[in-house]
Amino acid sequence: MPVGDPAVLTAGLLAAGAPVVLGLDLPLGLPRAWAAGRPEPGFPAFLRALRSDSPFLRVSEGLDTVSPDRPFYPARGLRGMTRAAHAAALGMEGPEHLSRLCDRATAERPAGAPLFWTLGANQTGKAAIAAWRDWLAPSLAGGAPLRLWPFEGPLHGLLAPGHAVLAETYPAEAMRHLGLRLPGSKRAREARLGAAPALRAAMERLGVLPSPASRDLIAAGFGADAAGEDRLDSLLGLLCVIAVLDGARPDFIPDDPWVTRWEGWVLGQTALPRPLPERAAEAHISTASRAMM
Repeated sequence: MPVGDPAVLTAGLLAAGAPVVLGLDLPLGLPRAWAAGRPEPGFPAFLRALRSDSPFLRVSEGLDTVSPDRPFYPARGLRGMTRAAHAAALGMEGPEHLSRLCDRATAERPAGAPLFWTLGANQTGKAAIAAWRDWLAPSLAGGAPLRLWPFEGPLHGLLAPGHAVLAETYPAEAMRHLGLRLPGSKRAREARLGAAPALRAAMERLGVLPSPASRDLIAAGFGADAAGEDRLDSLLGLLCVIAVLDGARPDFIPDDPWVTRWEGWVLGQTALPRPLPERAAEAHISTASRAMM
């Protein structure tokens, strides 16, 4: 069921006195090709200074209004639009530069959608806008006790009473960590029902005892309505956090200053992306090197 205002939820969890970790199914970080032109030292500082009325948070209708100050696009489907044109409007040398390192395909899963792209079933840009604008930016600016993984350090090192650690999770990644294979689309209740035995087994391996309501939800395929996929994703994110906290998955962070300053990483992910094509990699390195000088 909906949890309401996340700031109120977080405060309520912290009131119990124990450290809190929240896995968020939305981007926590910005691509290095965009961040190379920023004056802030990293993503947490950028987010803390982000105002709710910033043009950055307004999705562009067309390429004519896309710029580094207003990078999200498109507001709706337009004939002939491409990610290559989107990247060019942002001054990037190719569409691959729209993605963070953790967004790119690995040997274990396909690529996620680039942060600034806001169209399609797998886009995450609108979720990032809503969470950053309505919760994270104002909370951080107001001094809320939030710590952002991996920017502020490894997960266990951030745990402390009175603080909530926020980490990015990705359902497609979590499914592979848990050994789940859906017999069809995650949007279909029948596929979610088919994955129930493997999901129960994964929970048992992690020592997770579901509540009666959770058992009923799993048995019902997370419901027949459109929110069923979201309910499954929420459980996958929770299990991902538990797996890393309990040591079933490593708290892996790539040795890359762009990841720890600006891009972030997906909790529990250990597989690095496939290499970029040679020319794209050269452009990527050139852009990053100029900014790090």
